[in-house]
Amino acid sequence: MPSPTDTERGEQSWRIAVLADSDTRWKWGGLTAQRLVPDVDPTVGVDGLLLRGRATPTPRQLREVGLPAASLREVTVSEFLSVAGDYDLVVLSCVGGTVQAMLHGLAHRWNSTPRENGPRPVLVTGYVGVVYEKLTDGLLLRSGADLVLANSREDAERFRSVYRGVGAAPESVVECALPFLGGKPYAPDAARPFTVTFAVQPSVPADREGRLHLLNRAVDHARRYPDRQVLIKLRSKPGEQTTHVEELPYQRLAERLPGGLPGNCRLVYGHMGEVLDGTDLLVTVSSTAALESLHRGIPTGILTDLGIRESLGNHHFVGSGCLVSWDELDEGRLPTPDLEWTTGHGVVSDSPYEAAFDAARARVAELLGRGELPPIAPYYTPTTAPGYLPGVLARHGLAPDGAPRAEPPEARPTAVSAVRRAARDAVRRAARGAYRHGVQRVAPVIRRMGQL
Repeated sequence: MPSPTDTERGEQSWRIAVLADSDTRWKWGGLTAQRLVPDVDPTVGVDGLLLRGRATPTPRQLREVGLPAASLREVTVSEFLSVAGDYDLVVLSCVGGTVQAMLHGLAHRWNSTPRENGPRPVLVTGYVGVVYEKLTDGLLLRSGADLVLANSREDAERFRSVYRGVGAAPESVVECALPFLGGKPYAPDAARPFTVTFAVQPSVPADREGRLHLLNRAVDHARRYPDRQVLIKLRSKPGEQTTHVEELPYQRLAERLPGGLPGNCRLVYGHMGEVLDGTDLLVTVSSTAALESLHRGIPTGILTDLGIRESLGNHHFVGSGCLVSWDELDEGRLPTPDLEWTTGHGVVSDSPYEAAFDAARARVAELLGRGELPPIAPYYTPTTAPGYLPGVLARHGLAPDGAPRAEPPEARPTAVSAVRRAARDAVRRAARGAYRHGVQRVAPVIRRMGQL
């Protein structure tokens, strides 16, 4: 669908696409699009393009996210690049390497022959949560987008410092907030049991001992307080993939607990916002759910049982007032957040939540109103990173100049190839399932055997 001309363009006619490579990133990207252009009806003006890969969301995961959209469909890299010109605004909600590849693919299309392709879309990217690792690497892989969204004042300052330090464009960084904060403010409810929610993470901690420790402590808390409800909030079902690989699902660990789970402790799925509606204490290692909880005013504990370490991500919460161990929680402690810390980290600010997106909205509106956008200029080029960039692009099927590599003849759409494409898609789904089975079942067994 061609973009409207500049003279016809109005907010209701803007076409928006969100490219996402996992359920979490679809949630962030879809909500970000709604925050940036609130006057566009997402059921008419927002298309979800789900990048085909190991973490492509399943129908169940998409239902759990529950975001409205005009359409949701899987795409390959080449398919995305071919339809990007149909949109006025594209939110690149993917891992850093994928964002970089898309930027180069889009740059190859528009920078070389802009008149043939018409106006390019405004490009927005950012992070889906707490940025606690690979700060420089992740930022430089996102350099080249028109807007790089920072979820807090502290993130914005860090991002601009990195860009200034390498000579990239710091003005592309725009401070806003996580788009899925909000929800009803916390108020204790005497009509229901005091509810403790342990928000687990797919890859933190990564080892069996650490995960078993946290699970056992949550179960012990339930046994110590039989009048409380303890919920273990899961990210996905076994066999599903999320942003991070989950090799040791808590469901599997819980099945093997001696005596099983007590009656007041259970595993739950569902939308995090709905779970938080009935939560009186949120406990996690470093999940973004902690920021959602803090924003509502729910007592929030960041676990220190396994140490305060960069690999766990809980170092991000140093100074928050929320660091606590299960022992302290068992003794009745409810953490009290530091207001200066929460204000600087994008939650419980001194201005209305919606106002956090004003600067980003204004920038998007200004770019959409331009007659012509500047060329896409990623920081990484074949000159600045000749030993790194070609590999990033190759993993996404792009040549060193960003051009899509030629498809084999059987991959091109013809009547004869329709059956082959259907068979190939079935093989891909089976291979994806086999990969997840290998990650979650076979790999841990092999590692245990290697330790004998």
